[in-house]
Amino acid sequence: MVATSRATFDRQLHTLQDETLLLGSMVEKAIELSVDALTRLDADLARRIIDDDKRINAQRYQLEETAVRLIAMQQPLAGDLRLIASVIHISTDLERMGDYAAGIAKIVVMHGDLPPVKPLIDIPRMAELSCSMLRRSLDAFVRRDVDAARSLIGEDDAVDALYDQVYRELLTFMIEDPKLIQRATWLLWAAHNVERIADRTTNICERVIYMVTGVNEDIDVSTY
Repeated sequence: MVATSRATFDRQLHTLQDETLLLGSMVEKAIELSVDALTRLDADLARRIIDDDKRINAQRYQLEETAVRLIAMQQPLAGDLRLIASVIHISTDLERMGDYAAGIAKIVVMHGDLPPVKPLIDIPRMAELSCSMLRRSLDAFVRRDVDAARSLIGEDDAVDALYDQVYRELLTFMIEDPKLIQRATWLLWAAHNVERIADRTTNICERVIYMVTGVNEDIDVSTY
């Protein structure tokens, strides 16, 4: 009976992990589509992204409810409890990334028929790097790979550098032509959202390290 109970619990944990990966996939798609909508100023696509954010929120809440129920009913061991607690934290970070994607979509809607300030190059590159970090952080979560999680944290610097570049460029546009201030500010908000997505990915990496080692590490990315 104990073996059967443990086997059932292991399946439940595996399902919890799979549902976390599903949420991650939903968020990654939202990020990619939101930046695509921004690049092409596709308001119809942007509205679909905003509406789909409800599905991301629902998936996050379902994950939390399942995790809490497992804690209440199964009395998990220390390692199992760290996994469940990490899922709760990771789902929160993923849901916030979805909010950032929806925020970018809202900027597209606000933009309306106004022409873009400039062709977008750096923001899509930031999104590409951030999505790559997200995919690999969740892979580290599945494989319990502490080394991969630690190495990913350092990659946030590349996204930060691109954000600084976008910030300086857009500030120059604002100074040279005050009529562009509003549209340039919108792009700056979008770039900031993408930069925050990368930051949230480093949070996932920290949770992976905690899940495996049992040690909370607030890693200083400046050392990478």
